[in-house]
Formats: sequence, structure tokens, C-alpha cells
Amino acid sequence: MPGPARPAGPRAYRAPKPHKDGAEPPKIPGELVPKHVAIVMDGNGRWAKSRGLSRTEGHEVGEKSLFDVVEGAVQIGVTHISAYAFSTENWKRSPEEVRWLMGFNRLTIRRRIDEMDELGVRIRWSGRRPRLWKSVIDELEMAEERTRDNDRFTLNMCVNYGGRAEVVDAAAALARDVAAGRVNPNRIDERVFARYLDEPDMPDVDLFLRSSGEQRTSNFMLWQAAYAEMVFLDTLWPDFDRTHLWHAIQIYADRDRRFGGAMPNPVADDAARTPSPLAG
Repeated sequence: MPGPARPAGPRAYRAPKPHKDGAEPPKIPGELVPKHVAIVMDGNGRWAKSRGLSRTEGHEVGEKSLFDVVEGAVQIGVTHISAYAFSTENWKRSPEEVRWLMGFNRLTIRRRIDEMDELGVRIRWSGRRPRLWKSVIDELEMAEERTRDNDRFTLNMCVNYGGRAEVVDAAAALARDVAAGRVNPNRIDERVFARYLDEPDMPDVDLFLRSSGEQRTSNFMLWQAAYAEMVFLDTLWPDFDRTHLWHAIQIYADRDRRFGGAMPNPVADDAARTPSPLAG
């Protein structure tokens, strides 16, 4: 049964919870803070194995890491996080782990929906429907509907998601519209194609962050992260918290982002302006 309707007008969101040790975000100018961070939450299994625990116990601790990172993202001014929760390749894992992960993704949303809603988080879902449990889809869609008016922060849960799958599905949908006469193939450009992605109105990824020391994208956000800065940290995901996010953002802020352009070279420019002594 749906809850009571919200009162009309802007909502007052709660403040982010403080870090457990009282850490504060670094002072970084707003224009240097990434708006969209894509996170590959890697290392749950290795963290658990090193402690003689099951892989599922690593996933359970990793849930706390994600939502501490969300609190820290709101603190520092990030507006979007895309979290790689379950990939299209994760179906290759053991049936027992897949079954546990399906239930875990469903219950994670259910457990966290109230606090995320109070924080002003809009929850969205990227991923394929086929093979995904209906109960998981129902929970994700419920969370999307309940939080759709929140405008402080967006958490994009990527469940049964793959970057190549997203591009293939977008191309297929675009092809159907071309065949039906709804799209002129001579007018297709990147802007038109992007409208067929899972969440076309989300900004491109600025910072691509992976935990655990692995240095690969693993088929995540291939289109959206075309110009993202890559940061790979050695920390395993269950040991991650908002301070690791802030560290990655500091690395990001210290880089020059040129998007294919070139920075002026004072030495070369001065040389070009100085007349040659051999010039007649």
C-alpha cells in the first residue's frame, strides 16, 4: 500500500551523516569537483577470502561502503554516482552466488530507500530486464518512482548492466525507429544515438573510479566514460569509505582535462614570436 502523499512544494533534505571518524571533505573549488562518478566496486571476494569469510559476507560489508560513499559525495558536491552492482557477466558465477546477489540487490534497495529518500537521493536503474528477477525489477522501479522528484543527488544502480549490452540495445532500438520511418538515418549523430541509452539525460562520467588495484573498465559505462579521468585505488571495496572517494576527487582535481585540445606551450609560443637572426 503506498504511503501518504508528500506535501506540495520544495522538500527539506536531511544533512549527510558525518564520517565515523569525523573526517571532513577537502576544500576543492566547485568547478573542479566531478559531477558524475562511475564506480566499479571491486574486491569483495578477496577481502572476504583474506579473512576466512564467505564471498557473500564481503558483499554485505560492501553495501555499507557504497552508502557511506553516497553520504560523502553529497558532502563534497558530486551530483551523480553510477554504481556497478551486478554486471551482465556476473551470471557466470556460481548459481548459489547469483541467487544470493539477486536477493541482496533487492533487499539493499528496500533497506536503504528511507534514508536515501530523506537525503534527497533520486534512485535510478540502468540494465537489462531479461534474466533479472521480477522481484528485483519491482524493487528498483518502486525506488525510482518514490524518489523521482528528489533533485539533490542521483544514485544510478547498474544491475544486470554491461556497457556493450547498453550500446547494442541502443543501436537495435534506433534501427527499429529508422525502419519505422521515425528517424532519418542521415540525421543520426552522437546526440541522437545517446537518446537511446539507458539514462540519456544523465551527464557524461567525469571520474571513473575502481577499487582493489585492478586497472580495467570491465565493460562499464563505455559510452558515458569516453572522456572520464581514470583513478584506480588499491583499497578493497569493503575497506572503502567516503575518504577514499575524496582522495580520488583530489587526484581528479589536480589533472588537466583537455578533451582532445592542447594547452598553450609558452616556450614554443615565445620562440615563434622571436625573429630569427637569419631573417632578412
